[in-house]
Amino acid sequence: MRSRPLIGISAYVEPADWAVWRGVPAVLVPAAYVRAVTAAGGRTVVLPPDDVDGEVVAVLDGLLLAGGADVGPGRYGQRPDPRTEDRPDRDAGELTLLTAALAAELPVLGVCRGMQLLAVAYGGTLHQHLPDVVGHEAHRPAPGVYGSHPVRFVPGSLAATVLTGVDRVNSYHHQAVADPGRLSVTGWAEDGVVEAVEDPARPFVLGVQWHPENELDPRPITALVGAAGQRIGGGCDGHRPRAPVPPVGGSAHGQGLSGDRRSTA
Repeated sequence: MRSRPLIGISAYVEPADWAVWRGVPAVLVPAAYVRAVTAAGGRTVVLPPDDVDGEVVAVLDGLLLAGGADVGPGRYGQRPDPRTEDRPDRDAGELTLLTAALAAELPVLGVCRGMQLLAVAYGGTLHQHLPDVVGHEAHRPAPGVYGSHPVRFVPGSLAATVLTGVDRVNSYHHQAVADPGRLSVTGWAEDGVVEAVEDPARPFVLGVQWHPENELDPRPITALVGAAGQRIGGGCDGHRPRAPVPPVGGSAHGQGLSGDRRSTA
C-alpha cells in the first residue's frame, strides 16, 4: 500500500521552447499544481489528453482536472461563440478520465476549466463569454493578470468546510457555469458568478472557479490530497454529515446568474 496518495493531473499539449528547440509539441501542466500536491503530501502523475480509455484511474487515488482552454460548446448543445477557444482533445480525454474516476469513486477536484467540465459532465451548461452576462471584465482583467473578489459559500457544504475562513479568491476566466446540471452550486462571487460546485452524493467531488494552485493557501488541492490519503488508508467512511443545500427559491444565500440552479440529487 502506498504511503503517499497518487494524484493524476490532466495536462495539455502546447508548443514549447527549450535549449535550441522551438515550437516542439509538449505535454504540459503548470508546476504550481505539482508543488501544491507535493506540499500536501501527495505524488503526481501527469495525464496527457488522450481518450483511449480510463484504465489509468486504476492506479490513481485522486484526480485533478486542471485549468486551461474553453470546454467545447457542442458538449452542452450550443453553437460556439466567436470568442470561444476550445480544445477537443482535452474535452475527450478529460471526460473519459472523469467518467472512469467517478465510476471508481475517486476524489475529484476541478479547477477553473476543470469545474466547468464537471458541470458539463453532470448535464449542465456554460456562459461562453462572461462579460456579456455580468457587464464587466473583472474576472479576467487583462491577459495574464489575475483579478480578485469576495466569495461566499453555503454553510455545511463541502466547499464551506474545506474553505473555512476564506472570503476572497483570485480570478482568471471568461466563461462560467450557467446551469450546474446535477451538481449543487455552493459558492458565488458578489456578482452571482458560480465559484464552487459539488456532488453532495459523493464524499469528494468539488469544483472551484478560481486557481488555488496560485494562492498562498491552495486549500482545495490540499483537501483533495487529504481525501485521497484517507481513501488509501481506509480511514474515510465517505459520509461526512452536511447541512442540506437549499433550493434557489427563497434561499438566504441568493442565486447565481440567470439559469443557475442547485440540485440536491
